[in-house]
Amino acid sequence: MDMKRIRRHQSSPAGPSDLESNGASRHGAEKRPASRFLRPVMILLACLMLLLVASGAFRSLSLDRLRRVGGVQGMGEFEVIARQGSENGSSASSSIRKDKLLGGLLAAGFDEESCLSRYQAVLYRKESPHLPSPYLLERLRKHEVLQRKCGPNTELYNKAVEQLKSGQSIETAECNYVVWISYSGLGNRVLTLASAFLYALLTNRVLLIDRGADMADLFCEPFPESSWLLPLDFPVNQFNSFDIKAPQSYGNMLEKKVISNSVDGGSTGSLPAYVYLHLDHDYGDFDKLFFCEDDQRVLQKIPWLVLKSDNYFVPSLFLIPTYEEELHQLFPEKDTVFHHLGRYLFHPTNTVWGLITRYYQSYLAKAEEKVGIQVRVFDTGPGPFQHVLDQILGCSLKEKLLPDISAAHESVVSSPTVRSKAVLMTSLNSGYYEKIRNMYWENPTVTGEIISVYQPSHEEYQQTGKQMHNMKAWAEMYLLSLSDVLVTSAWSTFGYVAQGLGGLKPWIMFKPENETAPDPPCHRVMSMEPCFHAPPFYDCKAKRGVDTGALVPHVKHCEDMSWGLKLVDQDEW
Repeated sequence: MDMKRIRRHQSSPAGPSDLESNGASRHGAEKRPASRFLRPVMILLACLMLLLVASGAFRSLSLDRLRRVGGVQGMGEFEVIARQGSENGSSASSSIRKDKLLGGLLAAGFDEESCLSRYQAVLYRKESPHLPSPYLLERLRKHEVLQRKCGPNTELYNKAVEQLKSGQSIETAECNYVVWISYSGLGNRVLTLASAFLYALLTNRVLLIDRGADMADLFCEPFPESSWLLPLDFPVNQFNSFDIKAPQSYGNMLEKKVISNSVDGGSTGSLPAYVYLHLDHDYGDFDKLFFCEDDQRVLQKIPWLVLKSDNYFVPSLFLIPTYEEELHQLFPEKDTVFHHLGRYLFHPTNTVWGLITRYYQSYLAKAEEKVGIQVRVFDTGPGPFQHVLDQILGCSLKEKLLPDISAAHESVVSSPTVRSKAVLMTSLNSGYYEKIRNMYWENPTVTGEIISVYQPSHEEYQQTGKQMHNMKAWAEMYLLSLSDVLVTSAWSTFGYVAQGLGGLKPWIMFKPENETAPDPPCHRVMSMEPCFHAPPFYDCKAKRGVDTGALVPHVKHCEDMSWGLKLVDQDEW
């Protein structure tokens, strides 16, 4: 450990170096007595250092400790000082600078203690090779201003709420809003909230979220000096009754001709103060007209939009001509939408961050490679299922993500240079983890690698409404996103969130049929973007059905769901 570097980063107003330098300048003749005074202090410090090294205290400094040692460098950097051991027992220090603002994606100036994860997350994951575009950064800063100007507890918000109570739309509103309804499982909520935020960004609307049972316990506030939580006294409070039959839905209003989506129809005076957007998986043909350009013109005149969805509907926003150029400027790399927006919006609260960091430091930090395996089983009946285990191992071994075991049970002596791998498994069932853990405990690997297998929880079944269940789920999604390589399950939004946050292109395990492991068991995905499971197949101009996965080169069908849509970074056929 470089003690000089540590002392440089400490901020003591009267440290030993200050005493020595001040003494030299004021009383040059007293320099030698000062040195005699310092010598026993330095000897004592050296002895303490030797004791700490002998006890192993410096072998594994926690990342939080490294953060405090490094301190803040400039406006947006940490300097992490780490010790690494070598074969002969010697050690060396290395200094790594970390950009805590993620290339400008995050705004500076938050109270760091209120949300530790916002700026500490950079210490736990590799630097992303995908930089946000300058235009995206500009639009995010402008949106933060909009949230402060029109968010809850502002004069403009109160004025907008009074207008909402009147039941009538107005010609020009200073502030327009998207209200997101908390609905469905946690993975779905994360993906739909990111979709709603992108829509708010495209339409210059303030995003407010229904806090549901636990949103405030899971996620920090993303916008500086403003809350995204919908006030509890919001006048529209029948969210639980909003479904495909709701008379307030845009689709039903169109179908019953309450409003018109014609180019010259829908005068402001005839429009309601708000409409409900039903974008759930069961939405009807009239609801799907949300993704048409003419309908977007009508919706722009309505100050309040209340949105409910369980889908990542971003790919279909890329098919609306109105937003085509704006989206191209925001995301020149088309497959980075959720990667950037997810890291901007979703910061675990301090309670969840504690779950994440304690687990990471206890089990994953020392491994040279971290392999994430996310298992989601749709079969009914009690698991574990042999065909699912066969698929997990078939994928991991075939793709060389994990080493095979020695069939002869030979005694393999590991050398100090052998790599160690930590396998993080997530599943509602513990059976797959136990079998893979025992396999690598009872048998040596053919490569001599040391394989450690961990699973944070096994809740047995999805418990959407329970707070601690969702906290653990959010912690596990985040831990998976810290992997170096990732294996996920088909159709699972849990895996989509992890791959997007981590900027990872996972190997996705296909959905088994007839209790048989698929062959091949998995496939590397085209992009890290999530899949839109229920997209519309409609040509708005021709007013007929069309394959929306074949209209533009950057929107294709998903690997795990043939009718789904996902974004890929491709500008030409």
